[in-house]
Amino acid sequence: MQESLVINDRDLINTDKIVSEEKKVRKFRLFDFLFRKSIGLSAIFFIILLLGIFLTLLIRSIPSIGAFGINYYTHSTWNPIENEFGSLPFLVGTLITSFLALIITIPFSLSISLFLGEYFRKGMLSNFLRNAVELMGGIPSVIYGLWGVFFLVPIVRNFEVSIGVPSLGLGIFTTALLLFVMIIPYSASIGREVITLVPQNLKEGALALGATKYELIRSIIVPYARSGIIAGILLALGRALGETMAVTMVIGNRNALPDSIFGPANTIASVIANEFTEAVGDVYLSSLIQIGLLLFIVTTIISIIGKKIIKRFGNL
Repeated sequence: MQESLVINDRDLINTDKIVSEEKKVRKFRLFDFLFRKSIGLSAIFFIILLLGIFLTLLIRSIPSIGAFGINYYTHSTWNPIENEFGSLPFLVGTLITSFLALIITIPFSLSISLFLGEYFRKGMLSNFLRNAVELMGGIPSVIYGLWGVFFLVPIVRNFEVSIGVPSLGLGIFTTALLLFVMIIPYSASIGREVITLVPQNLKEGALALGATKYELIRSIIVPYARSGIIAGILLALGRALGETMAVTMVIGNRNALPDSIFGPANTIASVIANEFTEAVGDVYLSSLIQIGLLLFIVTTIISIIGKKIIKRFGNL
């Protein structure tokens, strides 16, 4: 009888433990359910937000679309007095300055990424350089603009005098150099992070087989981190495409197709910053909003192409 009582007590204890575990399981399931729903709602919210931005720009661009049609994207005349608007000069200026800055950025960002991610991963020098690069990414664009006006423009002007071109100092080349300085922290920081993620056993195996440091970087590190490096470069390109204040201060603000990389021009962002507060009339204001819609579409297209490139290189 006592033995039976003991067994029943043990069964009671085990039952309490089972009930307690079931409560924990139900609690975790509830948390998991809420977590999944919150993530899904966040994703839906950002999709709705993106569509809302696009539709807002599209609706406010209807007067301009109705007035000019496809000619808005092919004409180079921008004359608010006569209500003639063509966005081609600004699209060309945006693409030239952004891609020129990106071309200059790639070798420097890759070098910084390799230096901090492979050669000096730890230590005082590494921490200082890493913090300096990250700090550059947080400096406001207007500060870069002031630096460009008072430091970069005189240097470019002297360079233009030495090669025999009109020495304005302001223009596409100056803007590209300024954008290069502004976007290099983005590509360099992401590149450094992905390079540090290369498995140590792969590098040790290559060195054990007799590979030099250069061969290790070329054959192991860069191919392994290729997709992440390209992602950082695309992020830097996105920053260059949408930069406003710094570009406005050094590009020269000329509403015409650029005739050389040393001449003044305008970008989509800079013309909006310059003229939005002065826009009079529905067509003028709608034309400025439509050029913002154009920048939105261009950025989206470049982002989609970049995703395809990353996916293709990631599968190699």
